Amino acid sequence: MHSGHGGAGAVSFRRERYVPRGGPDGGDGGRGGDVVVKVRQNLKTLAHLSGKTRLTAENGAQGEGRKRHGRDGQDYVLEVPPGTTISDVETGELLLDTAADAGTADAEDVVLLRGGRGGKGNTHFKSSTHQAPRFAQPGEPGEQRTLHIELKLIADVGLVGLPNAGKSSLLQALTAAHPKVGNYPFTTRVPHLGVLRYYDQDVVLADIPGIIEGAAGGAGLGHQFLRHISRTAVLALLIDVTDEDPAATYATLLGELNAYNGELGRKRRIVVGSKCDLDPDGNLLSTVRTACATERVIGVSSAARTGLDELVRAIGELVTPAVDQEGVTDEF
Repeated sequence: MHSGHGGAGAVSFRRERYVPRGGPDGGDGGRGGDVVVKVRQNLKTLAHLSGKTRLTAENGAQGEGRKRHGRDGQDYVLEVPPGTTISDVETGELLLDTAADAGTADAEDVVLLRGGRGGKGNTHFKSSTHQAPRFAQPGEPGEQRTLHIELKLIADVGLVGLPNAGKSSLLQALTAAHPKVGNYPFTTRVPHLGVLRYYDQDVVLADIPGIIEGAAGGAGLGHQFLRHISRTAVLALLIDVTDEDPAATYATLLGELNAYNGELGRKRRIVVGSKCDLDPDGNLLSTVRTACATERVIGVSSAARTGLDELVRAIGELVTPAVDQEGVTDEF
């Protein structure tokens, strides 16, 4: 990606009848276009940048005679959704993080790469001893960098679990979101967001595609999935109550979170025992509670819509601990 080069100044002399020595009149070159980042609230992905490997602003136009200024190059406007980070590939420097712009209105534009300044025409170099300069300034080159553009979803709660743990069904039960639900692993291939109304506040939930052992090393596209929960405030670890070894599943989830980023393992979290409609006597949920003895475990059934009220309250307490809960009732 690079900004535009400045246009060269012109070497020109005034040529008019009866003015044999009109002197230099070369105009200045135009300024090169900037690379400008614009955060758009209506954008949700970076799909519009797919396949674009070279993003370039327009060069400034060359100056002309009669002291005419060259046209400035057009800026290249890079539109991105909130949550996008832009870093320099060669140095690793983080140039821009749009997480702070995740409001309800578009943020102010940010100039990422500045265009080169236009060169001065020969009219600027006239002097008493050098009245006919036959040279002008070249335009300054624009800035060039190889950039890495990455989108990290911004959510309050990340739903984390093995494939087919019931995350999409839970998101559908708690919010108005409609992710794809199916009885097979990796039904969810991309993250989905849903908004849960908790008293007078909106809590954003993210359904993250299933995590498998080795995800922190990239297995199962783990890096692409795990990065989306790096911004969440709370993690909800889903464990299927019919899991044959819930202790191993719990250890796998925590192990992959810590291996990818130690901060993930230290986030506030809650354990959700899913698919409790398959456990009418509660014995399987007790096994999950024993396996996760140090965690708060809440059993839910998205199909039977049981345990959702308790889960919403628990999520709300973790995300918005200061909310006044008196006299308010959760409804689904």
